[in-house]
Amino acid sequence: MNNSQVFVDNTTKRFGEVLATRDLSLTVERGQFLTLLGPSGCGKTTLLRMIAGFEEPDEGRIFIGGQDVTFSPPHKRPSNMVFQRYALFPHLSIFDNVAFGLRVKKLGERDITDRVERILDLVQLKGFGPRTINQLSGGQSQRVALARALVNEPDVLLLDEPLAALDLKIRQQMQVELKLLHAELGITFIYVTHDQEEAMTISDRIVVMQAGQIVQDGAPEEIYNSPANTFVAEFIGHSNLMEATVESVSPMQLKFLGDVVNFNSSLDFQIAQTIKVLLRPEALLIYREKPPRATNLISGKVVDATFKGPYVDYLVDFNGQRLKVHQSIHNGVQVMERGEKAYIVWSPDDMLILES
Repeated sequence: MNNSQVFVDNTTKRFGEVLATRDLSLTVERGQFLTLLGPSGCGKTTLLRMIAGFEEPDEGRIFIGGQDVTFSPPHKRPSNMVFQRYALFPHLSIFDNVAFGLRVKKLGERDITDRVERILDLVQLKGFGPRTINQLSGGQSQRVALARALVNEPDVLLLDEPLAALDLKIRQQMQVELKLLHAELGITFIYVTHDQEEAMTISDRIVVMQAGQIVQDGAPEEIYNSPANTFVAEFIGHSNLMEATVESVSPMQLKFLGDVVNFNSSLDFQIAQTIKVLLRPEALLIYREKPPRATNLISGKVVDATFKGPYVDYLVDFNGQRLKVHQSIHNGVQVMERGEKAYIVWSPDDMLILES
């Protein structure tokens, strides 16, 4: 028996002929902030709903706190779920929305009042108890949904894209608040999103899903810097993913965008072998003049420059193939213009070799 906080054991879930998850296993340790990340239809929400009890697996088992809850209804599990659509009761006050689950459990009114006021304070809604739902902003409504889930003191909090309906500024603010809330409470959070940046911002651990299976599982830094395959590389962050040909193995050199460049890898290669390489835009440096002593240097033409305040996104053409370059703006650096010749430089260590 696995003694982790949540253990999903070889679960398969079908909806008609659609296979939502396939022989999927997942272990979540107590106190982790784990994010299930992937495109629409990858199975992440189905997995979350099976943990919550809103779906039953066709095969496999689900354990929470060492107890088999595979066929237990949601209200019999030591977990609560926060939905994308807040599902608040419009005819009830904020206080009564948060207190609803406690009243179902028939707690005393004094205990209910103490717990509701404490949790409203925790989610920065102190004094909001008498208000109605239609008096709240989107961010405040989501805080009420969080409070309603947390007031029941679950061992596991499940969050299904809870910030998706919020505008960017409020969403970013709520991401920070969720991290702080998790740190203060110390309970297990399992979070679903398709937003890569959000996953990187909030998570201790990210599980990337594709077609009902887990394709990579690790810390945000590991997922970003060492993607397991081309799917993860393209899905996480911005990337330049291109083919190159092995020119030499000692030293390690590639034919890349018409030039011979150096790379480092622990893998074995054959001369003339075609491989896929990943270069992150922020790993590239761009110059107007040819810099001296550059290890890897190629030249191309700027076809687009997008000013974004503290940085510029460039698109540089190399005889029909294009690299994205992300350059920070500092010390009065002038933005290059379309049509200018550009020299691109990077370290051999920043050239990542990927499996297909």
